[in-house]
Amino acid sequence: MTTQTLMFAAARSRAHGPTAALWHAVEVHRALADLDGACELTVCGTLARVSTEERWPVRGTDVCPACAAS
Repeated sequence: MTTQTLMFAAARSRAHGPTAALWHAVEVHRALADLDGACELTVCGTLARVSTEERWPVRGTDVCPACAAS
């Protein structure tokens, strides 16, 4: 029997015009230590740079509402 643990990493998007930079969740299917800060596809479909210093869920008001629901 195989068990899969779902983990999330925190990722920061770039600000685009009037859109502020937000924190997003990235579904991780490998060890968190293997993340290198590259851009990943987030839960809501945005590309964002994974932060190796932050853990999901991130506290604050600048969190993507769609990702926060995950």
